[in-house]
Amino acid sequence: MDLYIDTANLDEIRQANDLGVLDGVTTNPSLIAKEGVPYADQLVKICEIVAGPVSAEVLATEHDAMVPEAEELAKIADNIVIKLPCTPDGLKACKTLSDRGIRTNMTLCFQPLQAWLVAKAGAFLVSPFLGRLDDISEDGVDLVHKIRAIYDNYGYETKILAASLRHPKHIVDVALAGADVATIPYKVIAGAMKHPLTDSGIERFLADYRKALG
Repeated sequence: MDLYIDTANLDEIRQANDLGVLDGVTTNPSLIAKEGVPYADQLVKICEIVAGPVSAEVLATEHDAMVPEAEELAKIADNIVIKLPCTPDGLKACKTLSDRGIRTNMTLCFQPLQAWLVAKAGAFLVSPFLGRLDDISEDGVDLVHKIRAIYDNYGYETKILAASLRHPKHIVDVALAGADVATIPYKVIAGAMKHPLTDSGIERFLADYRKALG
């Protein structure tokens, strides 16, 4: 399972990249807005740090506006992937851009039929949002299981990018469910390497060494 970081903060991206486990980045207009810099400028800087896919979301909501905006974003770097919403216009734009050789990430996916249709339209990635489903008492991990089964049944090549992951258990659950990618905030990436027995083990080893050898 690939690991993407879900942020537009350059320091967080560098820290995750320095760990040696980062495969890509997902952004959205909300994350870019937090950084207080022009959208395209921040994407350029992100692509200079990360060689893997960098998802850049369009602001337009209609097909005829999405496509030219996406084509401009795609010019920023070869590793840009265009994020489009799972709407009828987004689906149509996915097909148009895929036919033109531009990779797409279909975001805000909340049910299996959306994932099925975007795969048929040639999406590179589909992003089911687990945490937001959990927030309304639905099972986000179950959605990943269903999408995985549909894709495997019919040989769709679209990758499942598990998004809106809130804690380390989400990472384990989507890995077991067969997600191809997990996109995670930096604090959750850092949390994935923590365990109290690891910390207490280090303390015990050092204490034993000091006791024996000073």
